[in-house]
Amino acid sequence: MKNLFFYSICASVLLLAGCKTEGCTDQNAVNWNSDADTNDGSCTFEGKVVFWYGEEVAIEKGQFATAYSFYVDGQLVGSQAVSMFWNGAPDCGQAASITATKDLGLVTSYAAEYEVIDDAGFVVWSGIVNFQANTCEALELTL
Repeated sequence: MKNLFFYSICASVLLLAGCKTEGCTDQNAVNWNSDADTNDGSCTFEGKVVFWYGEEVAIEKGQFATAYSFYVDGQLVGSQAVSMFWNGAPDCGQAASITATKDLGLVTSYAAEYEVIDDAGFVVWSGIVNFQANTCEALELTL
């Protein structure tokens, strides 16, 4: 009888120890599961970039254009008047800011092409911007 009791306790401990909750265990992921203790590879990520420029740029560029359109990987992410400027980097998603959000899928960083085109169709700025998981990068556009 003692052996049966001992084996029952051992089996119960093994069963309880073997119960794992699978899911995304990376806190930087969009779908992080705080209850998961085993990463199942399902983590997905998102990154953000906010574009901005200061008063000097608005004055200088305002002589040639009245509006800008902002593109990331060929997709329009927003437009604004050239006269709209910031004294420092705005927060991502802040009212009147141009914020691009990128679904990164299973990766934690992504390099994207951006262009800013004025209302006459001229490319004013272009380059590469890096999206990082769970962060907001500020990209200042300068003269």
